[in-house]
Amino acid sequence: MSINQAMVKSVVSGDTLILTSTKNPHQERTFCLAFVNAPRMKREGDEPYAFESRDFLRKLVVGKVVQFQVIYNIPLSSNGQLRDYGIVILQDGRILPRLAVAEGWVKLRDEAGKNTESDTAKSLLEKLRSAEAEAKADSRGLWAGKGGRIESKYEISDPKAFAEEWKGKPIEGIVERVLTGDRLIVRLKLSPAEHVQTLVLIAGIRAPSTKRTNTSDGKEQEAEPFGEEAQFFIEHRLLQRGVSVNILGISPQNTLVASVMHPNGSIAEFVLREGLARCVDHHSTMLGPDMAKLREAEKHAKSKKIGLFQGHVPTKASAGDAEVTVTRVQTADTIYVRSRTGPEKRVNLSSIRQPKPSDPKQAPFQTEAKEFLRKKLIGKHVKMTIDGKKAASDGYEEREVATIMQNGKNVALQLVESGYASVIRHRRDDDDRSPQYDDLLAAEVAAQEEKKGMWSEKPPATKAYVDYSESLQKAKVQASVLQRQKKVPAVVDFVKGASRFTVLIPRENAKLTLVLSCIRAPRSARSATDTSEPFGQEAHDFASRKCMQRDVEIDIEGTDKVGGFIGTLFINRENFSKLLLEEGLATVHAYSAEQSPHGAELFAAEKKAKDARKGLWHDYDPSADAAEEEEEPTSTPTNGTAATATNGTSTPPPPRKLDYREAVVTHIDPLTLRLKVQLIGTGTGALEELMSKFRTFHLSAANKAPLPNPPKAGDYVAARFSEDGSWYRARVRRNDREAKTSEVVYVDYGNEEKLPWSELRTLAPQFDARTLKPQAQEAVLAYVQWPTAKEYVADAYAYLNEHVNGREMVASVEYTDAKDNGVLYVVLFSKDLERAVTESVNADVVGEGLAVVKRALRGWERQAEGTEVLKGLREKEARAKEERVGGWEYGEFGDDEVVDKLR
Repeated sequence: MSINQAMVKSVVSGDTLILTSTKNPHQERTFCLAFVNAPRMKREGDEPYAFESRDFLRKLVVGKVVQFQVIYNIPLSSNGQLRDYGIVILQDGRILPRLAVAEGWVKLRDEAGKNTESDTAKSLLEKLRSAEAEAKADSRGLWAGKGGRIESKYEISDPKAFAEEWKGKPIEGIVERVLTGDRLIVRLKLSPAEHVQTLVLIAGIRAPSTKRTNTSDGKEQEAEPFGEEAQFFIEHRLLQRGVSVNILGISPQNTLVASVMHPNGSIAEFVLREGLARCVDHHSTMLGPDMAKLREAEKHAKSKKIGLFQGHVPTKASAGDAEVTVTRVQTADTIYVRSRTGPEKRVNLSSIRQPKPSDPKQAPFQTEAKEFLRKKLIGKHVKMTIDGKKAASDGYEEREVATIMQNGKNVALQLVESGYASVIRHRRDDDDRSPQYDDLLAAEVAAQEEKKGMWSEKPPATKAYVDYSESLQKAKVQASVLQRQKKVPAVVDFVKGASRFTVLIPRENAKLTLVLSCIRAPRSARSATDTSEPFGQEAHDFASRKCMQRDVEIDIEGTDKVGGFIGTLFINRENFSKLLLEEGLATVHAYSAEQSPHGAELFAAEKKAKDARKGLWHDYDPSADAAEEEEEPTSTPTNGTAATATNGTSTPPPPRKLDYREAVVTHIDPLTLRLKVQLIGTGTGALEELMSKFRTFHLSAANKAPLPNPPKAGDYVAARFSEDGSWYRARVRRNDREAKTSEVVYVDYGNEEKLPWSELRTLAPQFDARTLKPQAQEAVLAYVQWPTAKEYVADAYAYLNEHVNGREMVASVEYTDAKDNGVLYVVLFSKDLERAVTESVNADVVGEGLAVVKRALRGWERQAEGTEVLKGLREKEARAKEERVGGWEYGEFGDDEVVDKLR
C-alpha cells in the first residue's frame, strides 16, 4: 500500500489520531493504529492510564507532519464508512504503533492477526508481539499494575473560589478544544492525580464568533467576519498543546478568565497582531501592565490594516504637547485653558467622569472633587495633549478631550486614584481615549477597594457657605469681624466685574461680594443686548484671568449700602487694584485713595499707565490735566425753592395717599433706565405655578415641535432664554426674515433678546395672556431726572443693576400714568429698612450724583412740594454737589456745564 503524508491535528486516545491534509487543513480524517487498543478517556471516568496513553502519543505527533500507511479497513457500524488502520512513520523514522507498544501505552487487540493475509501485516504483528512481551517483562506503562487513575472533573462548582485559590499560580494545561478565537476548553493539571477540564476566556481580547447553532430555536447562526480565521489561528497553534494558564479572575457569567501562554509567549498578543481579535477594556484591571503589550499588538494590526481592521481609519495624530495655563475649573472633569497666543477654550479630561450628579452616593463628592482639581491646577502651567473629541450628545456640544500632565503626572489619574472620578467605559471602536486608559481602570479598582473618595461608605463633610452679602444687616455684622483681621485667606468663586468679586472664606464658612476700594473700573456688558463701557470687557477678562478661582487674601474696610464688602484683594501678595491701574483698566477714586494706606501705590500705578498710554489712557493728553488744575471752580445755587403762597407765606401741602406695594425688579433698560417690576401678590403666585407647569410641558418630547410658520410681530410665543436654557413666555417685537431671527420681550420679566426661530415654540393656549396677564410692569423712579450723556447713563445703569436688579423691594406708588400704558411712578425702598425718604433708592441715586431732582414738575408731582420726599431729595442733591460725588466729580456747586450734562 502507498505511503501518504499528513499533519496531525489532535489525538483522541493512545491509538487514534485526527489527520489533516497538508494542502487543505480543513480536510480531516480519523486514523487508528493497527492491531492495538488504548484505554479510553470518558466523561463518567477515565480508564486506568487513559490520560498517560494519550499524552504519550500527543507529545510525539500533535502539530507535526508524519507519514502514514493504511494496512486494513474496518467498516463502521453507524454509517457503513471504512475506518483506516495502519502505521505512522515519525520524522525521525520511528514507527507507531510499535513505539507505543514498546513503551507499554497500548495493548495488542485479542483478535489481532486473525484475518491478516499480507506479509507486511504479519511482519508488523510479529514485531508488536515481541515489543509487548518486553514491556510486560519490564512493567512499563499499562503493565505497571497499580496506579494510573486520575480524577478528572468537568465542572467547577465555585468558579469564584477557584479563581481566588489559583490566582497568580501558573497551572500547566492542555487545550482540548478551540471554540472561538478567544474561548478554549482547557484541561488544567492541578496535580498529577487531579485534573479539571473547563471553559477558559483568553484575557484581554475579544475574537469574532464562529458559525454555531442557536439552542433556543435550532437555527444556524453565521460566523462573524474573520471568526473562522481566528479559530483556525488558535487551533493551529494551541490545540492539544501544553500551555501555561494564569488565572486572573472570572467573567460576569462565572467563566474563568486567564492568560494563556504559548511556548513563544501570550497567545493573545499573536492573535491581536494578526488583526483577528480586539482588545477588551474590562479585562484591563486583571492584566495590569500586561495590557499595554496587547494594546501595542492591536495598534500594529491597525497600522497594517489587516484582519478586522482592514477598513480602519486612523485618528488624526495630535499636534503634540501644548504648554497651556489652566484658567478655570468648571467641574472635576472639565477645565478651561489658555495658551500664550490663543483664546481660552474648554477641554474635558480624557476617559474620566466627575462624580455623577444623578447618583445619590456620588453627587455629594462633586464639590470636594472640584476643589481637589482647583488646588492642583488653577493658574498652573501644564502640558496638554489632545486625545480626540467627545461627540455632541444630550444637549452638549462637541468637546475636545485631553490628557493634562502636571510635573510629569497625569491629573486624571490622580483624580481617579483619590476616588474623585470614575473611568468612562468606551465603545469598542472609540479611540478618542486616554493613552493611559489601562492605568485609569486599575486605579479605579484600587480606589474602590480602598474605599477612597466617592467609593467611601461615608458621605463627605458638607461645607455650607453663608452669604453675608445677602442683606446689609448680615454684611455689617460679618464686616465687624473681618475688619479686625488682616490678609484673610479666601478663594475667588466668581468674577462679576473687574472690581467686583464673589469670594469664599473657608475658615469662616463665609460667602461675600467684594468691591475693590479706591478705584473705578469700566463696566462690561451684562447680557447679549447690553453694551460695555470702553475697555470694560478687557478689564473684566483681565480680572478673570488673574483672579478666577485663585487663592487670594483680602482686607475688609467696610460695607456699601447693599451688603457688598469694600476692601482690597491681594493675588500672589500683590494688590490687584494696582495691577488693574497699571494696565490702564481702572481709574483711581481720588477721595478714597487719599485716605487709604495704599493710596501712594495706586496713584503711582495710574501714572504709569498714563505715561504708557495704556487702556483707558490710550489717548491721554497731559496738557489737558494741567489746564484743568489751573481752572478755578465757581458755584451757584441751582436748587429750586419750596412752593409758596402769593403773599410769601408757606402753604402746607395737601395730604398724600400712601400706596405701598412689595415688588421685585426684574429688568432695567440700559438706555432709558426704566424698570420692569413684578408686583408681589396673587399674580406672582400664579406665575410660579404657571412656570412650573410651563417647564414640565416643554420637557416632553411631544411638545418640541418648531413653529409651523415664521412668527409675526406681536405674537405670543414660548422662547428659550439663552442664559439658562429654560422656556418663558415672550412676545415678538420684530423679525429678521433673512437671518430667521426675532427680537422677543419676556413678558413676565421685561428683558429682551434676539433669538433664532429654532429657539421659539408655539405658546400653548393654557399658558397664553388670557390665562395669566403678563407680570412685568413698567416703572419709573419718581421725582428724579436722569442724565442724557452716555457715560453718566452707564454709571446710573451700573448702580441700579447692582443695587436693585433682582431684589425684592417696597415700592411707594406715587402715580399711575394711564396714558402711558399704566406706567408706575415709584419711590423704592429696601425691604429690610425703614421707609424713610433718606433710605430710598431715589434718594441714593441723587445722593450718588447719578441723577438730579426734577425741575419742571408735573401736576401730580407738585403735590409733593413741601413734603419730606422732595425736601430729602434736594438735600441729597445739594450734598452730592458739595462733595463732588458722581456726576459732580469735575464741577463745583452750580457748575452750569455739569448741570447741563445732567439734564
